[in-house]
Amino acid sequence: MRRRGVPPEAIRRFWREVGVAKRENNVEVSLLEYCMRDHLNKVAPRVMGVLNPVKVVIDNYPEGQTEELEAVNNPEDPDAGTRKVPFSRILYIERDDFMEDPPKKFFRMAPGREVRLRYAYFITCNEVVKDHTGEITELRCTYDPATRGGDAPDGRKVKATLHWVSAEHAIEAEVRLYDRLFQVENPAGAGDGDESGVVAHLNPDSLKVVPSAYLEPSLRGVEAGYSCQFERLGYFCVDPDSSPEKLAFNRTVTLRDQWAKITGKGKA
Repeated sequence: MRRRGVPPEAIRRFWREVGVAKRENNVEVSLLEYCMRDHLNKVAPRVMGVLNPVKVVIDNYPEGQTEELEAVNNPEDPDAGTRKVPFSRILYIERDDFMEDPPKKFFRMAPGREVRLRYAYFITCNEVVKDHTGEITELRCTYDPATRGGDAPDGRKVKATLHWVSAEHAIEAEVRLYDRLFQVENPAGAGDGDESGVVAHLNPDSLKVVPSAYLEPSLRGVEAGYSCQFERLGYFCVDPDSSPEKLAFNRTVTLRDQWAKITGKGKA
């Protein structure tokens, strides 16, 4: 738990919430995850990272130009201050934040649609570039220079704000996406009680490894045990396996309780 970045404050709160009882009880792990999120939300600095990147080229942004944009370290803590994030012509965004043929309620990037880049500008996707297999390799976009900081002088609104990193300045890291070990709350009570019954409820997605994620350069040089929030993605901690050449991050907990929705569907 320490290696994954679970804060001791969250563990102590969890035990206070559970209390002391005279009989055996099964406590849902979602309570511990809630305590983790609640504490980390208050203290963890925010950074931007892209786990499954697609390249964005801003055609009307000057080649070779770089500017530094001001980003908030923690909106829950005004004393945490701000940091500088580099912005350039070529960026990475999450592949899941783009759809070529989006459904009705998909508000993120799509051809001809304008979105906001966090702390940066409004951009519009004009062209989708694919390789010979049909895989999207890059998005050709334009930006509105008047929208620096994320607001339009004419008052127009966009429905989505995306996180990003500058391709030129990003650092590469391995990211380990840990999730719950079991697919049910009480695996011992879900079957006949023997070992095979418990194994049957193992979560095949309890660990996914992203070998090459791209993170903002403010994380360069952070030490093992450093915790932060990757905006829109979750809370992460630097693993002791890290090296100066390549950092390794373990996911502590997601931003939301994803299992509540999964469990609800199962009951329905």
